[in-house]
Amino acid sequence: MKLAQILEQIPYSIVFGSEDTEVTEILTDSRKASAGSMFFALTGLGADGHNFIRSAVDQGASVIVAERIVPIDDAANVTYVLVDCTPIALSMAAQAFYGYPARKMRFVGVTGTNGKTTVTHLIKQILDFAGFKTGLIGTNHHLIGERELPSTNTTPEAHHLQRLFSQMAEEHVEIVVMEVSSHALALSRLAGVEFETGVFTNLTRDHLDFHETMEEYRSAKAILFSMCRKAVINMDDKEGTFMKKAAGKNKVFTYGMKKETDFVAEEIVYSSRAVRFKLREKNEITDILLGIPGTFSVYNGLAAIAACASLHLPTEKIAKALAVAKGVTGRAETVNLPLPYTVIIDYAHTPDGLENILNTVRAISAKRIITVFGCGGNRDKTKRPIMGEVVGKLSDIAIVTSDNPRLESPEAIIADILPGMEEYKEKTVIVPDRRKAISYALSIAQTDDIILLAGKGHETYQDIGGTKIDFDERVIVREEAAMLGML
Repeated sequence: MKLAQILEQIPYSIVFGSEDTEVTEILTDSRKASAGSMFFALTGLGADGHNFIRSAVDQGASVIVAERIVPIDDAANVTYVLVDCTPIALSMAAQAFYGYPARKMRFVGVTGTNGKTTVTHLIKQILDFAGFKTGLIGTNHHLIGERELPSTNTTPEAHHLQRLFSQMAEEHVEIVVMEVSSHALALSRLAGVEFETGVFTNLTRDHLDFHETMEEYRSAKAILFSMCRKAVINMDDKEGTFMKKAAGKNKVFTYGMKKETDFVAEEIVYSSRAVRFKLREKNEITDILLGIPGTFSVYNGLAAIAACASLHLPTEKIAKALAVAKGVTGRAETVNLPLPYTVIIDYAHTPDGLENILNTVRAISAKRIITVFGCGGNRDKTKRPIMGEVVGKLSDIAIVTSDNPRLESPEAIIADILPGMEEYKEKTVIVPDRRKAISYALSIAQTDDIILLAGKGHETYQDIGGTKIDFDERVIVREEAAMLGML
C-alpha cells in the first residue's frame, strides 16, 4: 500500500522522502524492521520510540513516523514523517492499512477495575446463544467465534488490534466484545474506533504506577464513553455518576442493587455454585440464574444483561443464555481434584477484588479460609499494604508469597505488604517461594476448608527477574498434592 493512502486521515508533514513509498507492514519494534516497514516512534509507555529510530533505519525500515526529528544517515533510503502524536497516528494509520475493518462490525467495550473479563465473556455467550457471530478481545485470550488466539495485553497495541479486527471481519464476525483497559484509552490505542455500547463495571484502586492519581485513572476510563453511542453504567459504584456524565447525550442504561436503576437485581439468593435473582426492568420481572457464585456475579450479570438489552436482545432470551453460561478460567475457578478441601483460583489482584472473592468464599464456607497471595512487582506499591489488610482481616490463615515479582525482589514486595497485616500477624505466614507456599497451604488444610490462590488466575507463568517461567497453578496443585500423598 502506498504511504499516501495510509496517511490520508492523519495530519502530517513529510520531512524528506516520498509519499509514494510502498509500505508492507506497520510496527513499533525497531528490531523487526525491514524493507517496506513503517516504524512508529511510540511515546507514552516504557521506552521512548524515538531512541530506536536509528536502529529501525539500520534494519532497513522504509518509513519513520515520529513527533520530532532525530538525525539519521543522509544516505538512508527512508521517508521521514512528522506527526503531532505517534500513538494516535499509529491507530489511524493501522486502520487504513488494514482497510478500516472496524467499520464492518459492531463493538461493545467493557471498562472498569474488576469484572471486565467475566462481563465480556457473559456478553459473548449471550450473543452466541442469540445466533450472532462474535469476537472477543481480552485478558485471558482472544476469540474469533470459538477459535482461540493468545493474548499478551488486555487491549493490544493499535496495529495488533487492527490486524485482529481484520481477521475477525474476514471471518464474518458481526459483534466484537472487548475489554478496554485504562492504558489503552490513555495511550489512544482505540483512536478512531466507534463503540455501539460502552460498559462501566466499577472503579477501585489500581494502576497508579501509570496514572499516578485516582482522578487520572478515572478520567482515562471515562474516555470510553466519549467513543460510544450507548453507555451501560453501574450506579451502585461511587463513580457511576461521573461515568454517566461522561456519556453526555448518549443513551444510558443503568444497573444496580441499591438504587433505582433501569435494571435492578432483587430477592437475591446465593449458593456455593450460583446466584439467583429477580430482574426488575421497568415493571417487568424476570427470573435470572447465573452459575457463578458471589455478589460480584450479580453485578457482572446485570452488566451483561443491560449491555445485551442495549443491542435490542429480548430479556427472555438473555435469561435463557445466562442460565447455561459458564464461568471464566481463573475467576473463582475450582480446581477439580478429589481432595478433602476445596482449592479456588482467582485473578484478584486489587484490594477490592480480594475483598469480593473472600466475601464470596466466606459466604459458602463454614470452615477456614486459607489465602495464598502476593503483589506484582514494578506496579503500584501503594496498594500492597491495603491488600495485606484485606487478606488478614477476611482470612483465617494468610500466606504471603510472590505473585509476578518481575524486576523487584520478592522479599521487598512482601515487606511492603506486611505493614497492613500488623494486626493479623498471629495468623500470617511468610513463604516467598509461591510453589512452596501452595504446598504449605495444601499440607495444613483440613476437611472442608477452602484454599484461595489469589492473583495469578488464568496466567500459566510467573515473571521472575524479567523472565517468564511455566507456572500453572492447576498443575502445581496436582503435583504438590501428589507429593504430599493426597492423590
